[in-house]
Amino acid sequence: MSLEKYIRDVENFPKEGILFKDITPMLINPQARNECLEILISSLKDKKIDKVVGVESRGFFFGILLAEKLNVGFIPVRKPKKLPFQTISASYQLEYGSDTLEMHIDAIQKGDKVVIHDDVLATGGTAKAVCELVERLGGEIVQMNFIMEITALQGRLKLGNREI
Repeated sequence: MSLEKYIRDVENFPKEGILFKDITPMLINPQARNECLEILISSLKDKKIDKVVGVESRGFFFGILLAEKLNVGFIPVRKPKKLPFQTISASYQLEYGSDTLEMHIDAIQKGDKVVIHDDVLATGGTAKAVCELVERLGGEIVQMNFIMEITALQGRLKLGNREI
């Protein structure tokens, strides 16, 4: 099954000139959703994982499924003032502006092995900010995984030698 047909392009969203990659057709289709999950899980075989970090908001969909399959904790990374407990934050640049992400200060313990999951790797700003949060709390990033990558935006360059 080709999963690409379950990713819809939406022009000019959320701003003029942006081509948004919409995964909701994949979420609606159980076979496509399960195949995507199996592909993500297969990339983690034989790796020690303690926590999965899911990035707001589309990273939550498969992030929580990954944590469930791996039988590990799930950590939501959210936009400011969405988490109820004490947080740390990191700011980043988007294709169309800037934003900030937050994580609870007790979400990761020193030495935790972490997988970071989001739906798309674009400019790399969001992913880099999440890496900063994980590493500030003492976590070790084992792998970053994404459903898709917009290679023309060269987001990998911001992530250094981290495994994707």
